[in-house]
Order: sequence, then C-alpha cells, then structure tokens
Amino acid sequence: MAVMKNGRTILFIVTVLLVFVSSAAAQEPQPEEDFQSWNDVQLTIPLSPKLDFQTQFTGRLGKNVTRLNDGRFLAGVVLKPHKSFSINPFYWSIWARNAVSVFRFESRYSLRLTYRFPFKSVGLSHRSQFEYRVRATNSWRYRAALNLEKDLPKKFNGKFFMADEVFYDSALGRFSRNRFSIGINKIINKDLSLDLYYMRQNDGVSRPGDLNTIWAALRVRIGGK
Repeated sequence: MAVMKNGRTILFIVTVLLVFVSSAAAQEPQPEEDFQSWNDVQLTIPLSPKLDFQTQFTGRLGKNVTRLNDGRFLAGVVLKPHKSFSINPFYWSIWARNAVSVFRFESRYSLRLTYRFPFKSVGLSHRSQFEYRVRATNSWRYRAALNLEKDLPKKFNGKFFMADEVFYDSALGRFSRNRFSIGINKIINKDLSLDLYYMRQNDGVSRPGDLNTIWAALRVRIGGK
C-alpha cells in the first residue's frame, strides 16, 4: 500500500511539473527582433503591350534562418495605360506561422498603383498599395512606398536601388510599420534578372517585428519583346 501511495504521489508531482513547464513555455515572450531570409520567384507573361499576367512564389525563413515562417503564392495582372503609370490588382494565398508557432491561412486581396516620375538621371517612383486581409480577424492596410533607382556602370549591367515603405493598419488605427531597403538589380539577360537586397523592418506591434532581412527575388519574363 505504501508503494502504491508513493507511486501516486510521484505521478502527481510529475504531472504538476509537466503542466507548469508547458504553461511557462506557452507564456514565454516572443523576441522583438529576428534575422530572416525572404526568397521570391516571380514569373511575368506579357498578354499584350499594355497587359501582363504575373505570378509569384515566396518562402520566408525566420528564427535566425532556421525554420520556415511563411509560404505564399500570388496571382494577378499588371495594366499599363501609360508608360509612367501601372495598375496591379492581385491575390495572395498565404500560410504563415503565428505568435504561438501555428500555421494559419490568410487570403489577401490587393491593389497596387505605381507612378514613375519623368526624371532622366534617376528612376523615382511612388507606389500606393491597398490590401484587404481575410483571416481570423479581417482588416485592411494601406502601404505607401518611395523607390529610387540608379543605373550601375555598364560593365555591371544592373541598377542600384533604395526604397522606404510605411504601413497603415486599420486594426490598429495608425501607421505601425516601416521598411527600408537597399540593394541591386542584376540583369542576367532580357528575360531574367535578380534583385538582391537588405531590408530593415521596424514594427512595435508584431512579434518579432523588428527584422534584419536578406531578400532575393528572381524575376523571369516569358515571351514578349
């Protein structure tokens, strides 16, 4: 009888300890900062001189580039009514890891408007993007970005670029995020180019929200002139 009683006592203590450890792990605060790697493959198919079909696959590695945080697929079109202005409606299908490390699905409907200023020495453009996020709690965001481009010397066959983007989030009722990017675009041939750049994100709400990110984007164009 004493052995059974001692066994039940030990089992009770072990159970309490397991519950305590699990609870402590669940309540462990998420880090505010992370180093990540974001990787895109974008495919563009010209349908006419003023209309392109566009699709993109993206994978984002987080937790200091040790695990997959985010996988997404994009499909949309780019309308070009004028050489300085484009209209880009598109849809994102996203599986992303949340704060408790569980993958959740999100549908995102977006509209991107880009205007390129008529400067000859540098490329300067402004982009406004509106997106409606369908998830556990639906919301919308407005994103405004200013992008500066400069041709590299001919032997490098590419461009240097720098951009800054701010986010307004309806769920928070304020601007909550800023992204600054700097990098190069390398033209491999007329149908293939590679963007490689560093991005710093500051976000005081998301966890982790302050990111140091190396971003690579392979851009493929099929057909057209």
